[in-house]
Amino acid sequence: MNDAASIRIGVVGTGFISSNFLTALERHPGYEVTRVLTRRDPAQCEGFPRTDLLTQSRAELLEHCDVLLECTGDAIHATDTIAAAVEAGIPVVTMNSEFHITAGSWFVGKGLVTEAEGDQPGCQAALLEEVNELGFEPLVFGNIKGFLNHDPTPEDMAYWGGRSGISLPMVTSFTDGTKVQIEQAFVANGLGGAVARRGLLGPAQDDLQAGASMLAEAAEELGRPLADYVLSLKLPHGVFVVGRHDARQQSALRYLKLGNGPYYVVLKHNIFVHLEILKTIKRVMRERRILLDNSRFPTASVAAVAKRDLKPGDHIPCGIGSFDIRGEAVPIAEYEGHLPIGLLANATVRRPVRRGDILALDDVDIPESLALTAWRETEASALQRLRAADPVAG
Repeated sequence: MNDAASIRIGVVGTGFISSNFLTALERHPGYEVTRVLTRRDPAQCEGFPRTDLLTQSRAELLEHCDVLLECTGDAIHATDTIAAAVEAGIPVVTMNSEFHITAGSWFVGKGLVTEAEGDQPGCQAALLEEVNELGFEPLVFGNIKGFLNHDPTPEDMAYWGGRSGISLPMVTSFTDGTKVQIEQAFVANGLGGAVARRGLLGPAQDDLQAGASMLAEAAEELGRPLADYVLSLKLPHGVFVVGRHDARQQSALRYLKLGNGPYYVVLKHNIFVHLEILKTIKRVMRERRILLDNSRFPTASVAAVAKRDLKPGDHIPCGIGSFDIRGEAVPIAEYEGHLPIGLLANATVRRPVRRGDILALDDVDIPESLALTAWRETEASALQRLRAADPVAG
């Protein structure tokens, strides 16, 4: 590629992130979006800022890009598109935690695939790089969640989705906790941490230092860093890392307003989403270096949990953002055979499932897909590694 030429970005998806990324990119010479892949009829995308770039051809998308940005939030569709990009030798930047926690590990070592800075997982990864440079010993990779309702109504979600300008499934997954569970399980895998238990700890605490200290104590008890969240309407929209530091730095850190320790909170108090994606694209194109992936051998997943009693024959069009299912982070070793929520699409229930129960893969019929193949291989490899490390537990 000619150094004077613009870097060509192919985008997958036409939602909130894609639309706003396109307009934001106008302020950055040297980078241009050349094609946008959509499954919708382009004639029905009147509100999209560049309808002239829309295509339904994956081959056309890949032919005209140097780097791919995948931001659909759909794990199954993303897996197929990313596999084609990797086969073509095209680096992939995502804003799609749903893809990573479901199938992302299968791609580690096969090509350059990374989550972007901008959403909570990428922001936590970038903040950790800074924290490590500052000499902190990380104990908690933290997310701040403002509101949680495990079973919101369709009417409330339609209102808030319309008010916020985001889709009904998206606002529902935010509200019922699925999104934060996906993000923190992904962070646990990618940053070498763990989840403390099914559903995370998520202390409700308006004092960030107090909530962070609770999580740090749990991490010390577990013996490894935790990925988790604090629940508060009053705290800023952001992420944080909790760490220890050299005891000789205590007075200096107190002077710098970090408190008395031993647990210090480093906060990033803004999440800019689409405005930060380009930072990761530049990192990939200039340094060929990832920011965050799900690791080759993950320890956490996000299981599908029934919001209501399910009976044989029930049809579930999708899992993430539905009114039938929500997601909970789980340790893979403790929930062998569970159904990852990212795989739940066009499913038919095979046997009765009670409200609150975790679904097993055998509880539903779901279409075969590359994402399903990727998960089966990932789970088998992860369990084999965990059992080799702890034969008694296995």
